Amino acid sequence: MGSQDKFQYALKSNDAWANYKGHQNPTFFPNLAKGQSPSILWLGCSDSRVPETTLLGLQPGDIFTHRNIANILSPTDLNFLSVLEYAVLHLKVSHIVLCGHTSCGGCAGALSNGRIGGVLDAWLTPLKAVRMANDKELAEIKDDSKRTRRLAELNVERGVEVLMSNYVVEEAIKERGLKVHGVLYDIACGKINDLGYGNCDTNGKLSKKIGGTDGAGEEEIVKGNHGMLVFQDDGASMTVR
Repeated sequence: MGSQDKFQYALKSNDAWANYKGHQNPTFFPNLAKGQSPSILWLGCSDSRVPETTLLGLQPGDIFTHRNIANILSPTDLNFLSVLEYAVLHLKVSHIVLCGHTSCGGCAGALSNGRIGGVLDAWLTPLKAVRMANDKELAEIKDDSKRTRRLAELNVERGVEVLMSNYVVEEAIKERGLKVHGVLYDIACGKINDLGYGNCDTNGKLSKKIGGTDGAGEEEIVKGNHGMLVFQDDGASMTVR
């Protein structure tokens, strides 16, 4: 199938999907057109294998999203900062999820000693800095895939540090218990692993070391068409209600 054929196929698929969703729930699109109120800000990689709404089993309107190559968060990136500010201050999201993933081409590029070329070398500079800061640990990992995975984890850790030092995020944590999560998506199995980075433990409970509420007794539901993702003190799970 040629590139043009793939595009035409995508358009036809969209038409079929829209007709199906409209038939399944006639109010679905009219309600979306009224506005959005997502509970999650997802910060992820542009990799085509990591589509956040799909892998979380959610629906359009459930997640506010920012993606770039290797999910790099730079405190001087106005694109990222504008998304962050809008999500936290205006949409009032309850969760920020920074997601790295296995088999990341950006991490592989940062681990290589050669140039990639063009603007990509400049873009990957922060990731290369993470590599250099952890060079001894990474050098001890002989398996290439495991080394790439470890750098992806360290990149998430660094990104969470950028988030936690952002004034908008700091204030939202103190004032309303905003939760920040660092996770890694395993492409080989489709599962998300909570790395424990951020202001929550691996059960999703807000750390009491951070200002604001400890989240006791709090439950938040992000609705999807085939179920709901439920966040509560003992973790997050998919359920049907």
